[in-house]
Amino acid sequence: MSQQPPVRSTGSPPPRPDASMSLLTNVMDHALDDGYAEASARRAAEGGGLPRTLRAKLGLAAGLLLAAAVVTVGAAQTQLSASVVAKDREELIERIRSETTAADDLAEDIEALRGEVGERQRAALQEHGGERGDLVALLSGATEVSGPGVKLVVDDAKGVAGGGGDGPREGGGFSDTGRVRDRDMQRIVNGLWQSGAEAIAINGQRLTALSAIRAAGDAILVDNRPLVPPYTVLAVGDGKRLGARFQESADGRYLQALRENFGIRSNLSRQDRIGLPAAPSLIVRTALPRTSGAGNGDGRGTADTGKGTS
Repeated sequence: MSQQPPVRSTGSPPPRPDASMSLLTNVMDHALDDGYAEASARRAAEGGGLPRTLRAKLGLAAGLLLAAAVVTVGAAQTQLSASVVAKDREELIERIRSETTAADDLAEDIEALRGEVGERQRAALQEHGGERGDLVALLSGATEVSGPGVKLVVDDAKGVAGGGGDGPREGGGFSDTGRVRDRDMQRIVNGLWQSGAEAIAINGQRLTALSAIRAAGDAILVDNRPLVPPYTVLAVGDGKRLGARFQESADGRYLQALRENFGIRSNLSRQDRIGLPAAPSLIVRTALPRTSGAGNGDGRGTADTGKGTS
């Protein structure tokens, strides 16, 4: 009797590798929702969703024409606005150039008139100065001078670094103690005058007894003319004695303190011959003596205001 071979169980099929990611597998297999799929199939069956009636086609055409008109009008307005802006910009630039040219012409006219006034003042000073005309012209800065003297170059500190401490100008509101200020130049010039200087100029700007050294921001103005560092101070006088007396004066020691404490650079040298220009403009004043007369009955004469006349 033949024997049946034993039946072996094959067991359950092996699990899928992505069995643990059933949610992700379902999303990948059914990326499109059933409702979207049905709607897409219905639209395809009806002719692809395009309007089929004449009225619908006319409405679609009208909408497309309206959208095209809006886009065209917007583009035209944008181009028109750009051209107007460009035209206004060119007109503004041309106006700026014209006004700048006019301002330059006026500045040249002012310089010419200032020079003419200065020449007439110097001529009047020479004519009416009498025997002391040359001396008065020299002291007032009306003429050029030349002779021996000293040259003092003053410059800001390297890097213009701030400082602190009990320096010679602490408490004066200086935010940058490494920069040469108008107060420093005032003391330097006054020190040179007191040391025997006969004439002084800063960066070619002649100083007189009525010259003013002021500040406008970080700039130093001499008679309302801005100067830039380094500041070259030329002083006519006995060079050897002038230099020694200045260094020994209080203002010379002030400059030395600025150099040591704040790094301001300076160099004083004796010159055998230097030349200074005449002052660009002069202010000539004359004084009138006080007069006596029948006054207020107490024997004292009536006096005038005592102010000089220009």
